[in-house]
Amino acid sequence: METLWIVLILLIATRVCGAIASRFGQPVLVGELLAGIVLGIVAAELGSQVFSFELSSDHHLMALADLGIFFLMLLGGFEMRPSDLVESSYKGLVIAVTAMLLPLASGFYVGWLWLPESELHFAQSLFVGTALAITAVPVTIKMFMDIDMLHSSIGRLVVSAAVFDDFLSLILLSVLIAIINTGQLPDYSVLSLILLKVVTFLVIIFLVGKYIMPPLARYAASLKVEEMVFSFLLLAGAVFAVLAELLGLHFILGAFAAGLFFGRHTISKKVYKDLHSKLSAITTGFLAPIFFASIGIELNVSAITEVPVFLLLLVGLAFFGKLFGAAIPARLLGFSSRDAWAVGLGMNARGAVGLIIAGIALDSGLFIAEESPSLLVDNLFSAIVIVVILTTIVAPIGIKLILSKSAST
Repeated sequence: METLWIVLILLIATRVCGAIASRFGQPVLVGELLAGIVLGIVAAELGSQVFSFELSSDHHLMALADLGIFFLMLLGGFEMRPSDLVESSYKGLVIAVTAMLLPLASGFYVGWLWLPESELHFAQSLFVGTALAITAVPVTIKMFMDIDMLHSSIGRLVVSAAVFDDFLSLILLSVLIAIINTGQLPDYSVLSLILLKVVTFLVIIFLVGKYIMPPLARYAASLKVEEMVFSFLLLAGAVFAVLAELLGLHFILGAFAAGLFFGRHTISKKVYKDLHSKLSAITTGFLAPIFFASIGIELNVSAITEVPVFLLLLVGLAFFGKLFGAAIPARLLGFSSRDAWAVGLGMNARGAVGLIIAGIALDSGLFIAEESPSLLVDNLFSAIVIVVILTTIVAPIGIKLILSKSAST
């Protein structure tokens, strides 16, 4: 029954706020994020007077949010073709690297200067840089879906760059975890193992996606069993997601790959259209709003009042680091100034990936000031969560403004 209460509360709030955001010409996901923020504040202030459960840490909500990420990535891959990513792969890799290095370096430098000396000083500084450097692929996909530009050259480029960014983020996260656990940088064997896992994953999904999935999908369609092809698509997504997890990668990469290789030529156009309609309805009408609300619910305002200058600095570095780190190479690669700025904004959202990294660091005890109390360390988790939420809200608004102006000129 608790799950139904969560679904009821979140769907009402996200659908109403999403409609309001759309009414004011903003992407729907902005309203969904704001709905989560409002619910999070209400839950924090009134607690059990309003909810009979802890909303922000409820395992039902977390499971629904994971399903939201899964379906968003599956739908994003389903709407694209492998050739779309291949065409943008070189430019995407360049932008992913530059858009990661600038906020990573500046975040680490600020953490090194501002945070107090301790045994965890290096790890805490690296955490700040890592949290500022990542890009959330699910949010990126939804941003371009909301403005119907996922298939545009900019949309394909940003999604390609975000996917590369996700692989690079996994390497950064592995390094961070190794430093937290051992107190030193991982050796070459650890980094080589990570690279081997990435290559293994890419080879497997390519071979399975190109040579095994198409005949199996056509066989599922030939069975004439109700919704068999839809079930096969979900099964393929789950298998690829589990494979990614077994190799130490994030399950979102598997879900995206399954959708990507379940292309228009795998099945008939009629079946493809029907599948797209059902997948889109479940994702955008049910699970995606819950996922975006779950991000907003995580907001903790303590850093705003206790370390405002440090917080503003992190927000500025996060936003402008990604903006310039992506926009400048995009301009050098031949994009117009306006499109280059759109690429920079598209790479800016941190979304759930930022919260995952912050959660791992929190569970590892990274924010405990053992030697002496520190407001900065105590509020570091809250500050990063605020950065994640603000960038996730600002990015789609900026994308809409820039690209709508571009279309009107």
